[in-house]
Amino acid sequence: MHSRTRSTFAPPVMAASRWLDGVTFPPERPLINVCQAAPVDPPPEPLRQAMAEAALHNDAAHLYGPDLGLSELRAELAARWQSAYGGEIGARQVAITSGCNQAFAASIMALTNEGDEVILPSPWYFNHRMWLDMCGLGTVVLPTGADMLPDPDQAAALITPRTKAIAIVSPNNPAGVEYPAPLLRALFDLCRERGIKLILDETYRDFHAAPDAPHDLFADPDWSDTLIQLYSFSKAYRLTGHRVGAVTAAESHLAEIEKFIDSVTICPSQIGQIAALWGLRNLDQWLAGERAEILDRRAAITDGLPQIAAKGWELLGLGAYFAYFRHPFDMPSDQLAPWLVREHGVLLLPSTMFRADDDPRGARELRVAFANLDRAGIGRLYDRLAGIPG
Repeated sequence: MHSRTRSTFAPPVMAASRWLDGVTFPPERPLINVCQAAPVDPPPEPLRQAMAEAALHNDAAHLYGPDLGLSELRAELAARWQSAYGGEIGARQVAITSGCNQAFAASIMALTNEGDEVILPSPWYFNHRMWLDMCGLGTVVLPTGADMLPDPDQAAALITPRTKAIAIVSPNNPAGVEYPAPLLRALFDLCRERGIKLILDETYRDFHAAPDAPHDLFADPDWSDTLIQLYSFSKAYRLTGHRVGAVTAAESHLAEIEKFIDSVTICPSQIGQIAALWGLRNLDQWLAGERAEILDRRAAITDGLPQIAAKGWELLGLGAYFAYFRHPFDMPSDQLAPWLVREHGVLLLPSTMFRADDDPRGARELRVAFANLDRAGIGRLYDRLAGIPG
């Protein structure tokens, strides 16, 4: 039997979690889980208190809300983006979604018909590829170079009359790299010239290494004719289970997204939105501390790298929550990853989950999501990897 869901692969994180079945980890060698890019700690206590107060005393928090989100949250995020990026962004150009994955799914549904194409740099974020597959769309692979960044000229050569968008993630999942502002501008200009959209997923923007805005695309007075920006509150405020994301785009695009949301979730979670709004208004200093900690963990990846580089490991990309490695072993990565669980107590993802089946680079690459490891934890991870026999 054929179906839309059968046209794509199993969810990678769920598939990898099954490698733990039947495996025990001795006390002296507990599992090091660097599989998933999600905070494992709960939101800060003041935010949880605000959520509890809403649940107890705000009756509207338990009802349907507007399809495109609470007006106060839309306005607050629009003002935040204006301050961060410059340019003019109105509240009606922001929609709140049930997580950033829904923001992507809704945007693709609003842009495409079956048989259209979307260009994805490889390695890609697997949920983006899965959704394109299930929509009956063609994924056109845009190779990245040794720096894990795409070439706008190569992207231009891939555009056809069926191309509707180029979809990118920066800071990148899975490779970690931060797309330089000139590259983002070049891709934006290319999309405008060719009459397609640039979908820019900035889920990890709060952990960008640069203190300033990562791009100036919103400063363009006509940004909304080309740019669709996606965002997630999950990483900023540890709200993964509450599913709160956002789309910033033209009002006409959001009108189409509204049809999708109304047919799927009707509205985003009310308590999740209340939490996101409270976070925007009260947690800037706390979030700055979170960013500083993630940047220190990123530095720890670099500081400890010589220990495994001496064993043949190569760091290909680094940033936000991710380190992306080329491993030195003859075993392909899709076999190596479950073996690492059984023999060395390390759970990570093989690049075969981020690349096409016929791309040989997938067999040599691995993704490490390091955001839940402190410096000592990163040191223990390196000890495990360095101890693998060559």
